[in-house]
Amino acid sequence: MDSLLREYLPILIFLGLAIALGLVLILAAAVLAVRNPDPEKVSAYECGFNAFDDARMKFDVRFYLVSILFIIFDLEVAFLFPWAVAFKDVSMVGFWSMMVFLAVLTIGFAYEWKKGAMEWA
Repeated sequence: MDSLLREYLPILIFLGLAIALGLVLILAAAVLAVRNPDPEKVSAYECGFNAFDDARMKFDVRFYLVSILFIIFDLEVAFLFPWAVAFKDVSMVGFWSMMVFLAVLTIGFAYEWKKGAMEWA
């Protein structure tokens, strides 16, 4: 039983240090933080619209378009991680299929940029 506890001692030390460091950082932020809030900084911000307007107001379509484009491109880029991890084991077919995937992604991004879908103003 004593040897089992010795094996877990580094984990307990690490856990104790992590908790202590977290508490020190939280307390340091509470003690050293500048308490001079700017009204603009503490105002509610949701989607670029005033939070106190009518709840039935229409949202700008560009907000939805930008968010959907972000989700699409974010998910497509997520496919690069497993491919990059297994890159040395990927065959030429896997390599070129990823190049085609990246080309389609780049063409789609260039198309959206050219159409002005990412311009907010």
